[in-house]
Amino acid sequence: MNMRTRILPKMLNSEVEAYLQRNDIIIVPVGTVEMHGGFPLDSETVISEAYALKMAEACDGLVLTGLPYFYAGATASGRGTVQVSIRQGIDYLSAIAHSLLRQGFKRQIYISFHGPAHMTCSPMVRDFFDETGVPILYMDLTMQMTRSAADLFKSLDSFHAITVGAYKMLGRLEDIPLTTDFAQQQPQSCAPFQDLFQLAYQSASIGYCFAQQSDHMPTTAIPDPDTRNALATEGEALICELVRRMDMSHIVEQMRKLEAYNDAVAAQKPWMPSAKAKQ
Repeated sequence: MNMRTRILPKMLNSEVEAYLQRNDIIIVPVGTVEMHGGFPLDSETVISEAYALKMAEACDGLVLTGLPYFYAGATASGRGTVQVSIRQGIDYLSAIAHSLLRQGFKRQIYISFHGPAHMTCSPMVRDFFDETGVPILYMDLTMQMTRSAADLFKSLDSFHAITVGAYKMLGRLEDIPLTTDFAQQQPQSCAPFQDLFQLAYQSASIGYCFAQQSDHMPTTAIPDPDTRNALATEGEALICELVRRMDMSHIVEQMRKLEAYNDAVAAQKPWMPSAKAKQ
């Protein structure tokens, strides 16, 4: 549907209430502010917000923006990185999820392009179900990229293009600096410990921090505005194609069906926490 904006903080209260008369979908991009090679500190927040906007358009949802401060991880060694503990992030995100449910958003979708975000989002999603009986969803965009669009990502430059494209989609293209300082890929300073890091999913195996800014991450050379514009065009197309492959209409309909399934299970097994929450 044609709407003035789908970003909830930019809407009038009356516009939100009108939306909730017909639908109940909200997409929540969970970001980070962290050292990121030659890109701005909020680049992974911007990527998630750009994806969220396209996803909301595809399924008639709204987007809750303004959530950039969560667990960063190994980039805490950068003095520009804002590091919030995993526990604090879970509690904060849970409070937001409960508010959104009270407001009328039953189908909540949390997304992130930040590797360690699953340590914040997944526990919150599971606890929320036990607390309320309502299934909300976490989508790891990096996982979606590798599973649904591996054919589109020929090199690390495709990832860089997505970053630049996301800034363009949010009207912030000029925030991407013109630089070649981080274009040469070097082995990560922590590379000797990859055998430990690979023992669990994405940053969840053991504590460590990066020693060098280039560890996270090498950034393709952007020497002039023409190069930046070309990357932005490529990246926007990649984001749009990946969202198309996600089939958001199917995802939100599956969420509706899953709630009905869960209610049927709860009726048979009233001792479950989620069943108690529904009583």
